[in-house]
Amino acid sequence: MQFVIALTVLFATILGSISGIGGGVIIKPVMDAISTLSASQISFLSGTTVLTMTVVSLLRSRKDDTKIDERGIFLALGGALGGLAGKSMFSYLVSAFPSQDNVSLVQNIIMVILTIAVFFYVLFKSRIKQKDIKNKVFSSFAGLFLGLMSSFLGIGGGPINIMVLSYFFSMDTKTCALTSLYIIFFSQAVSLISNLIMRDVPSFSYPLLLMMMVFAVIGASAGRSISKRLDSHKIDVMFLWMLVLITLISIYNCFKYGL
Repeated sequence: MQFVIALTVLFATILGSISGIGGGVIIKPVMDAISTLSASQISFLSGTTVLTMTVVSLLRSRKDDTKIDERGIFLALGGALGGLAGKSMFSYLVSAFPSQDNVSLVQNIIMVILTIAVFFYVLFKSRIKQKDIKNKVFSSFAGLFLGLMSSFLGIGGGPINIMVLSYFFSMDTKTCALTSLYIIFFSQAVSLISNLIMRDVPSFSYPLLLMMMVFAVIGASAGRSISKRLDSHKIDVMFLWMLVLITLISIYNCFKYGL
């Protein structure tokens, strides 16, 4: 089972690094589907793995021509606050519900809604008039929302990052991917630090986490290399197929955890 999870991490981080969705949006649902770990354990392992992937991707992106503008800075700062808010929301639900399966059910229902919404947005993006908002306050609140979803769902960034950055800020696919990685980095870093300070780290297998982190580094490095050879259209097509896969897995998880 651990090797299957490790292969999932490799596949997810390659695709996540290319498209900017962080990899966790695949890792988290797959682990929900195939493992017997609790929601807390899966969210921690997925979030830490995605943080590792994001650091590698950002380090490798320094040599790329793609850059984020001033809005990206405020989006990332908002993402940091959102990471803290998402961690608090997750902890509250874990304590409020009688079983962590209920938390997993809530997470997967939200995943289904978000991925379907993003699928149709990407599918009809050419017909949708995009905005180009410059306001720093709006950018901060958008980052706050994205960071909250990232931290609460334990998915890193997810498809919603791409939709929000594309629609509200008129970013092209590659700029979306890079900006999304910055938001993921700050939100997951703050969430992890909060876990450590509050001593709210669940029990987990250290060999499994190490294996996931190693495969995340390999996947992120491979993903950045592949990304340079792809144009925005090919990344969009790949992104659509990923959304279909994620939606199907999340629907399965909804039935597994209680529907």
